[in-house]
Amino acid sequence: MKKQIFGDIDSYIDAFPAEVRDRLLQIRRLVIKTIPGAEESIRYNMPAFKLNAQYLYIAAYKKHIGMYAVYGLKSIEKSMAPYKAEKTKDSLHFPHDKPLPFSLIEKIIRLKAKAK
Repeated sequence: MKKQIFGDIDSYIDAFPAEVRDRLLQIRRLVIKTIPGAEESIRYNMPAFKLNAQYLYIAAYKKHIGMYAVYGLKSIEKSMAPYKAEKTKDSLHFPHDKPLPFSLIEKIIRLKAKAK
């Protein structure tokens, strides 16, 4: 099966079932609400948000939403620990069978936007 290439975030989100689309849209809305000037794009074939000089990526999978490039956020490491992906230093997994941790995601967005 040929891998689908996405040109924009809307087409990426639309490619998933309703419950996954809703979770992706919730994260997208939170990014836009938290950092109104965030630039949206597709990078590495996944939604990317440029938060000043830093990028934050999200991607949907069968069992979770992945969030990437979340390194260097020492002040919230303990809060992120339950979501850390195995064998990576900069990835979080938010399982579909659990509520999204909105307050944690908002903290990540704010800290990424402040980073240089």
